[in-house]
Amino acid sequence: MAAGLMVVIAEDDKGELMVKKITTKNFVSFGRLIHHPSRHFKSKKRNLFCIVCKEPKNVGWRIAYLIVRDKIINRLEQHPHTFESFEPVAGRTILYVAREKKPAQIHCFNLDRPVILNKGIWHGVVTIGGESEIKITENAKVNCIYWKLGFDLNSGHKVE
Repeated sequence: MAAGLMVVIAEDDKGELMVKKITTKNFVSFGRLIHHPSRHFKSKKRNLFCIVCKEPKNVGWRIAYLIVRDKIINRLEQHPHTFESFEPVAGRTILYVAREKKPAQIHCFNLDRPVILNKGIWHGVVTIGGESEIKITENAKVNCIYWKLGFDLNSGHKVE
């Protein structure tokens, strides 16, 4: 199982946010990593293919390219009816996620590998550095709901 980095809204002894490691298992409440779960158990001589996410309804989809320049955000968004992939292309990005509309439920991840968010997950991104780039795949029609936080989320977190 491959690991990435995760920032949890948890404080160190100085009251600052820390970046922590994540596995495919502890991302399950928000979605899933895009990977082949059986790559180590299959023959090394053949191509491997698996469906990572399937929408049961015929809704169509779109591919988008996002250049992230925000270093601070004060809102998260939610798409109640669509899965959404975030696939890092260039730069370093922090992905904020929450299952519920509660500040204490916000987690954030160093987006260092592709993920799929479950439907209805609150999310937002900020760049670490000048800018970063992300490929996004989602339903062709997206209903977007915004949550104004009343505080800022930024890229200035400590990495463990």
